[in-house]
Amino acid sequence: MSLTLREISQDTLDVDGQRYHFYSLPRAAQQLGDLSRLPKSMKVLLENLLRWQDGDSVTTEDIQALVGWLKNAHADREIAYRPARVLMQDFTGVPAVVDLAAMREAVKRLGGNVAKVNPLSPVDLVIDHSVTVDRFGDDDAFEENVRLEMERNHERYVFLRWGQKAFNKFSVVPPGTGICHQVNLEYLGKAIWHEQLDGKEVAYPDTLVGTDSHTTMINALGVLGWGVGGIEAEAAMLGQPVSMLIPDVVGFKLTGKLQPGITATDLVLTVTQMLRKHGVVGKFVEFYGDGLDDLPLADRATIANMAPEYGATCGFFPIDDITLSYMKLTGRSTEQVALVEAYAKHQGMWRHHGDEPVFTSSLALDMATVEASLAGPKRPQDRVSLGDVPQAFQQSNQLEVNQALKPHTAVSYRDNGQQYELKDGAVVIAAITSCTNTSNPSVLMAAGLLAKKALERGLNRKPWVKASLAPGSKVVSDYLAVARLTPYLDKLGFNLVGYGCTTCIGNSGPLPDAIERAIKQGDLTVAAVLSGNRNFEGRIHPYVKTNWLASPPLVVAYALAGNMNINLQSEPLGEDLTGKPVYLQDIWPSPEEIAEAVQQVSTDMFRKEYAEVFEGTPEWQQIKVSEAATYDWDGDSTYIRLSPFFDEMGKHPEAVKDIKGARILAILGDSVTTDHISPAGSIKAESPAGRYLLKHGVERGDFNSYGSRRGNHEVMMRGTFANIRIRNEMVPGVEGGVTRHVPGDEPLDIYDAAMQYQQEGVPLAVIAGKEYGSGSSRDWAAKGPRLLGVRVVIAESFERIHRSNLIGMGILPLEFPPGMTRKTLNLSGDEQIDVENLTLLQAGGTVAVRLTRADGSQQLIDTRCRIDTGNELTYYRNDGILHYVIRNMLRD
Repeated sequence: MSLTLREISQDTLDVDGQRYHFYSLPRAAQQLGDLSRLPKSMKVLLENLLRWQDGDSVTTEDIQALVGWLKNAHADREIAYRPARVLMQDFTGVPAVVDLAAMREAVKRLGGNVAKVNPLSPVDLVIDHSVTVDRFGDDDAFEENVRLEMERNHERYVFLRWGQKAFNKFSVVPPGTGICHQVNLEYLGKAIWHEQLDGKEVAYPDTLVGTDSHTTMINALGVLGWGVGGIEAEAAMLGQPVSMLIPDVVGFKLTGKLQPGITATDLVLTVTQMLRKHGVVGKFVEFYGDGLDDLPLADRATIANMAPEYGATCGFFPIDDITLSYMKLTGRSTEQVALVEAYAKHQGMWRHHGDEPVFTSSLALDMATVEASLAGPKRPQDRVSLGDVPQAFQQSNQLEVNQALKPHTAVSYRDNGQQYELKDGAVVIAAITSCTNTSNPSVLMAAGLLAKKALERGLNRKPWVKASLAPGSKVVSDYLAVARLTPYLDKLGFNLVGYGCTTCIGNSGPLPDAIERAIKQGDLTVAAVLSGNRNFEGRIHPYVKTNWLASPPLVVAYALAGNMNINLQSEPLGEDLTGKPVYLQDIWPSPEEIAEAVQQVSTDMFRKEYAEVFEGTPEWQQIKVSEAATYDWDGDSTYIRLSPFFDEMGKHPEAVKDIKGARILAILGDSVTTDHISPAGSIKAESPAGRYLLKHGVERGDFNSYGSRRGNHEVMMRGTFANIRIRNEMVPGVEGGVTRHVPGDEPLDIYDAAMQYQQEGVPLAVIAGKEYGSGSSRDWAAKGPRLLGVRVVIAESFERIHRSNLIGMGILPLEFPPGMTRKTLNLSGDEQIDVENLTLLQAGGTVAVRLTRADGSQQLIDTRCRIDTGNELTYYRNDGILHYVIRNMLRD
């Protein structure tokens, strides 16, 4: 009997007296041919297929197809990929654990063994999405925000503590520790993983999927990882492979060096704009070129983090000397660093100077050409040069004015006995926040140095600016303190508010009452400037219409300027103590000053802060939880409820039902994000979710955010499509989550209309434009529509994660044929939709959709089925991925 490629490739590697077993690419190459020019990210996938080859989920043909990719830099084949681990944050983690707990209930009801419902891969959940900037601008902000977080989220934290005890291979990093991506980069990520298997120490690449789209940040460490929906992550942790097509890989060549005064944030905004224009949706991006020789790992992390913003599955940086230096700095063991070097070099995964792999396509950037930039007012790919910001703001404001048909007038307001005037363009939020930049010492030190120089020249933050500092880990506080920059940031109002995502995910907290009143009174278009990665409409704060992504030092600069209409390249920020104008270039720190400050970052800081990373505060440790294998559901809880997804499932799937007589719930335009679809941000009292909470005795001040209530399907389904900026073309000229219940004309909340249709037994459809579901990997953007009764979404194109999530929830994604849109079809929302012959559905096949218009006329459209793989089709036929997993458990 001939040996399999898996058997042929087995080898050993001795590193510092330790023997590791591994699957050798050089050995496999003796059978498969020269692999030297395969992109490094593809070598990670190839090793994964070799290690998991079983003749069933991974075959010889799969491996040959991936190697054959080299001929055309493209391959049309589905593969089963098994990541080493799963990373979660609490917003997506809570509903995932709710689903696991609900799966145990379903298995129990159907007579199975509940102990089988357990993660098979290691899962790390980092609680980082729940802290809100309620208190700011003083020394007590951090303590008060943490106290409020623990108070508001007690039920959720009890539930997560139960999950930590009830499930194997499930670890929780408590609140107040850091952002999941930064904790992953600084501590959890290993670059090369190793574990005991069948008495052998086996080494293989560290790989993961995460329930946050910015999981891609870990690619800076040479760790292949990307964001998936919570539904897909649950399947991965339960032993299901991630089904994917062999990707195209776009090479991005970096040469040269950044000019003095230009930051990693400016670089990533430039890269994002270039890659969006090039088109990388669903593709890997791999960075190469000799510009990497001096590009710090923190700068690489800034670029890798924003892969979702440029649309790629991941932005990969191969392992090299910079990787090893960073691992040493962050306190990884000498044994681990030695293994990473030896393994990467042996496997051909090490980056060498002058490497030129084969790519599907490539583009290049001389980093010396990058200029100071922001991105806005509502999309991360819309880069604006610093000098052009006033013009970009005016253009966006003009659109707002024309829509509202009202003059925007300056408004006087009083604060602390002083009279001020709030104008259009006022910066009301300036936040140093989010994983993209707070993992990067150079931009944080630059912000601190700029604050110091501004204060020394007599400048100060404008009084209407809500400033905040939310680092991604406690190490940031340590090095800012050692560099003696904390007092200057504090004096400008950039006091520590928490270790978490805060403003970037909409946890910006309330603006001062006087500011909110002035914005509403003057219908002002105001701005938030944040060092984040997301600036979609309605995301940062409901009253802030324009949001601008910027580097931390530019966030400080805009807090000093106080308005987007000031050209920071040519106009002064203010006057010094002698009345002389002070310009941005006067207080911008030199590269030497920044480098000297960055030298203060030490290994001891990382070792100290991560020594007890899983311990948490005394309040966390004192949370008492049950030891039971199934959760003790509280029927009165408004945070955690048993989800209804498995209520009616049987041991065997029923045949897929055709969709007949579906009504359109919403007709949506291009670039509708998961922020538009999924409940996010604050809960308004007059919304369906607000009414539900009031009815259940929750005071307005205790509503908390939608994200914090993701474990309660009743709140979440009421908040689906409820974004204040969503525009349903069935109700022209109106913003917000409203629709019509056809045949009526009265606008009503989408939730209320959906419930009416549900009572009538009418299935629902959603119609959309391009890039439907872009943005964060929110599982509730698929779960919510499912609970509302949506059976099919027909769009011009889909974002990768959201398309997968729809299938995972049993919703059919269909694509209009080229040239056809909702507009060419003149859809009004009064049509009925039929989708038939679904038992004959094929992955990637053609699906006929019949439109019946209000006058009775009919039109047949040939749409493309966006169930792309055989695995996805199996999940859809089971009514969802978790139903499929439960049935497998019952079979075993």
